[in-house]
Amino acid sequence: MQVLCKISNTVSDVRCKVCGQGFLVYWSRTSKTEQDATRRQVIEALANQHNSSNSAQVHPRTGFNIPEWNGLPSFSAAALLGGAHNWSV
Repeated sequence: MQVLCKISNTVSDVRCKVCGQGFLVYWSRTSKTEQDATRRQVIEALANQHNSSNSAQVHPRTGFNIPEWNGLPSFSAAALLGGAHNWSV
């Protein structure tokens, strides 16, 4: 399942276990079971961004997909199916 993660400083669906940054998550599927399994993958991916980043800005500010996707985040399946229609890149 693909998800789109977007930084949020107000409400959040998940938080990075390293720095506590919150993220809204847009799902490509709505099954609770699939979302729960994918949520764990998202949290691990957020933590891994700390291991692979050499900059002060660890998490991308414009949004990103898990698993990674080479296109614009706003055109990912997760963005389109998850209702991220007010997206600005």
